Amino acid sequence: MATEIFLLNISGQDKPGLTSSLTDVLAEYKAKVLDIGQANIHDTLSLGILFEIQSGKKSAAVLKDLLFKAYELGIKAKFKPITLEDYENWVTLQGKDRYIVTILGEKLAAEQISEVTKIISDKNLNIDSIKRLTGRLSLVKEEEYPRASIQLSIRGKIDDKTEFTEKFMQISRDLDVDIAFQEDNIYRRNRRLVCFDMDSTLIQTEVIDELAELAGVGEEVKAITESAMQGEIDFNESFISRMKLLKGLSEEVLQDVAVKLPITKGARRLIDTLKSYGFKTAILSGGFTYFGHYLQKELGIDYVYANQLEIKNGKLTGGYLGDIVDGNKKAEYLQDIAKREGIDISQTIAIGDGANDLPMLNLAGLGIAFHAKPKVKDNAQSSISSIGLDGVLYLLGYHDRHIDLIE
Repeated sequence: MATEIFLLNISGQDKPGLTSSLTDVLAEYKAKVLDIGQANIHDTLSLGILFEIQSGKKSAAVLKDLLFKAYELGIKAKFKPITLEDYENWVTLQGKDRYIVTILGEKLAAEQISEVTKIISDKNLNIDSIKRLTGRLSLVKEEEYPRASIQLSIRGKIDDKTEFTEKFMQISRDLDVDIAFQEDNIYRRNRRLVCFDMDSTLIQTEVIDELAELAGVGEEVKAITESAMQGEIDFNESFISRMKLLKGLSEEVLQDVAVKLPITKGARRLIDTLKSYGFKTAILSGGFTYFGHYLQKELGIDYVYANQLEIKNGKLTGGYLGDIVDGNKKAEYLQDIAKREGIDISQTIAIGDGANDLPMLNLAGLGIAFHAKPKVKDNAQSSISSIGLDGVLYLLGYHDRHIDLIE
């Protein structure tokens, strides 16, 4: 029995029952729906239905009845006949590699989207869908924390992924926008463990610098910290040098510093959402357990690994207990936690800002450089510099409505 294939495109004011009315007509003629998709922008509907119908009287009648129904509903209907060859070529595309490109910023301009999609087009990749992940922005009311994100689902063959990501990074630098590029595989949709650096990531300060100020050696310690974070000197060497400068500081100041820790914007929103969806969380820090444990109670973190201060007679000795938690140790702890929880390493996320975070960022299934040093951004899989820590949720594909259910 001969059949024909048609693409029905509907546009107009959205209203309840519209899709039901149109598919009722198709059902009456026993049409087979091959594909269906719908988008709604500002109450304006765009609906596409690809269907197969018996040739002859049935196909003519269904097109006529669909036009009448569209007229009754006050919408526009267009038909396009699709050849079997074109349809089969379209079907073969579904086996191609799939990727997700996420664009993040306080606000998104046409130029930023244009440049990103131009790269996708230049590589002969198809955009299957574009989805807004953030809520609608008011043009009258000033947002306390503006953020915007869209997600592009793309398909095709990419020969050089490094070149692809480098071009995105260049746009990111030039146009002040974050662009994340990920393979759309089962691991991306099933992340289970998120590991955070603490200083300048989970909190907006370097605790050792604050302790140094209180010890009267602020400038000396800050210079060493900055050099270590830039990757100019070995982390262990810098850690030992800074610790010696803290010798004699009273233990009493630790609690005062802890209660005043400036938690990074979006951190609570991120962690509350992660916990609600069953994620495990960890602090892997080159800082100190004293402050890591404080944040663990404050935010509900599952694991904390950091350096332990040596304290005698109520004062810091300038030494430490146990192994130094450097970059390699962070990666080791990430692997250990994943193994303990029965989580594949591809299901893990690591977030940090300094050079000593690179080993865990590169080991994790998704490594995110957060408001990071240039060297770290250039060597990480993804980066967030335009908004807060909750930007991680958009990289995971969460929409604000999923997050707002938790808050």
